[in-house]
Amino acid sequence: MLNRRAFATADFVVVMQPKRALTSVDIAALVTELRRYTGATVDKIYLYPEDLLRIKLRDYDAGRLDLLAAIRDPKRVHLAARERVPDAPERPPNFAMMLRNRITGGTFLGVEQFEFDRIMTLRFERGETTTSIVLELFGDGNIAVLDETGQVVSSLDTVRLKSRTVAPGSTYGYPASRFDPLSATREQFGAAMEESDTDLVRTIATQLNFGGLWGEELCRRAGVEPAMDINEATATTYDELWRAIEQLRGRLKEGDLDPRLYYEESERPVDATPLALEEYAELESEQVASFNDALDRFFEEVATEGADTAPAGPQKPEFEALISRKERILDQQESAIERFEREADAEREKAELVYAEYETVEDVLSTIREAREQELPWTEITARIETAAEEGLEAAQAIEEIDGTTGRVTVALGDEPTEVELLVAEGVERNADRLYNAAKELASKKAGAQSALEETATELEELATRRREWSPEEASEDEQPEEEPVEAVDWTTRSSVPIRQDDQWYERFRWVRTGSGFLVIGGRNADQNEELVKKYMETGDRFFHTQAHGAPVTVLKATGPSEPSTDVEIPPSDREAAAQFAVSYSSVWSDGRFTGDVYEVGPDQVSKTPESGEFLQKGGFAVRGDREYYDDTPVGVAVGIQVEPYTRVIGGPPAAVAARAETHLRLEPGQYAQNDIAMMLYRRFREAFTDQQFVRKVASADRIQEFCPPGGSRIVE
Repeated sequence: MLNRRAFATADFVVVMQPKRALTSVDIAALVTELRRYTGATVDKIYLYPEDLLRIKLRDYDAGRLDLLAAIRDPKRVHLAARERVPDAPERPPNFAMMLRNRITGGTFLGVEQFEFDRIMTLRFERGETTTSIVLELFGDGNIAVLDETGQVVSSLDTVRLKSRTVAPGSTYGYPASRFDPLSATREQFGAAMEESDTDLVRTIATQLNFGGLWGEELCRRAGVEPAMDINEATATTYDELWRAIEQLRGRLKEGDLDPRLYYEESERPVDATPLALEEYAELESEQVASFNDALDRFFEEVATEGADTAPAGPQKPEFEALISRKERILDQQESAIERFEREADAEREKAELVYAEYETVEDVLSTIREAREQELPWTEITARIETAAEEGLEAAQAIEEIDGTTGRVTVALGDEPTEVELLVAEGVERNADRLYNAAKELASKKAGAQSALEETATELEELATRRREWSPEEASEDEQPEEEPVEAVDWTTRSSVPIRQDDQWYERFRWVRTGSGFLVIGGRNADQNEELVKKYMETGDRFFHTQAHGAPVTVLKATGPSEPSTDVEIPPSDREAAAQFAVSYSSVWSDGRFTGDVYEVGPDQVSKTPESGEFLQKGGFAVRGDREYYDDTPVGVAVGIQVEPYTRVIGGPPAAVAARAETHLRLEPGQYAQNDIAMMLYRRFREAFTDQQFVRKVASADRIQEFCPPGGSRIVE
């Protein structure tokens, strides 16, 4: 969505979408900062409209603290500056009164993140009573208040699912455990990666639960290609990724943060992060004293975005503030250029030293490799090398450190010894090439920073010119043209398309949103068919299936996964879309037919219990009672790229996809295999977008193939 704010002489356009919720990495960093205030006293509790919770605290050293927690949109938790704290509501709701009765005057015991999920638990003690406030910052959001036994005292929303319950009187149910990269071992990391069947960045984002932004960032830090297929990843690839993850989690646990606010050309923040990101290297950034402060400033902008704050009369633009920020950015870019140049020279020098002392390096690497082939433990290898060094062996004396967890050895090379880190599993040439490639990448970053510096210098000069030429008459209301409505952005023509991802539980299945926004999900195999019916089909949902053999289970969801099950009136057009979805991903398509019959029933009509004397295969179900039929339902699938509000591939009935995609292509049964048609769509999408890098990141052929029907297809021109 294009955000536009008119100033006296220019429009500033926000190209990137600001984030609307904290990431798991954000929460890990935030928890570290908030623990500093353990022991603070609770003054009062407030609950505002839109379910914004405010906990007012008094800390001995810091004084007054106001903790804000919003679980709707945007989802956020942070300490707020006093001037950004909303006035107290006149009448506290019952939820706020209940909390006041439990924790006012009590002590803040601390805060925890549940595993690596977007869940924070705040703990308080008053007298002999302990109270926990659980903030759910995923899905539709929720706040639950627990007693010392973990029983729910109250919650903003009641959740009753097969997997978990959040309801007064019940034991609070945390979501099912997921992979926790902050506590995982190297072996667990490797096993999680091996379970994937997609590319590296999607594996890190989903299997390791880092999300899209940090998936890209970790690939950058590790120096690996994000789009690399998991089957092409080597042990070295995993080692580099694990090293990047270890460095990140070390800084998060130790509170070694470098909070940043990132801006685009609009001078408005698009993200607040606990650390500087290479992924945002081209954006303007500002260092902030604490992550809490960065979040407070960022979400103040996001929460008020779109509000009518324009002054009544002509007002001089804040040229001084804008110029000051540009000058600060210019300084940062100059420093970055110097750093990239210095680091590139250092990597190049290391590569040259490896070749200059080829024999020593080869001796070190081959000796350690041979010892490992004899299955000697790393500790014994280290001990033997230390003994050899004491006896005067030159190659052993060059070794500074051996790291068995990553398979690396650090050697000191050159007349003025320089430490060089080598991978034991690779030869001299491969190690040297790796160092040369690192130097090339740094040189490329330097060139990018140089271009950005030149652009900033031009913008700074333009601002200075505008400041000199500005006059109040230019901003007179009489001379202002009538404001025109903001037009939709044609993202296909933009040179840079922002990536904004929001991984959802249903993306493991085939899925689509209907015209009214209802979620339709279908199984990809027998296991998923079983899972959909047993775990995700609730009262009010509708079950669709084709008469053809080998059809997937299709469920039209009436409610979200964290919403209470209710009977919802679903329009006929949305039911017809679900029917078309069901027939299109069935054997009707793979048989080359263009229509098929589909039936619809309620959840209570679907059972795993067969009729007497019959047998149900895995993924099969018995359906009893009356059925509503959709005869001769036409097959039809479109695959497209959605940009707003999230960037991703979508697929399903053409009408549903066309309403949400920036660009899309229709398919019908044809002669091209599933992987071939996916590659053809990928090429067409790359041609459609100016920013082909965006297409590569968001819509690889593998992701497109997930939405292509089984069997042969062709593009409808």
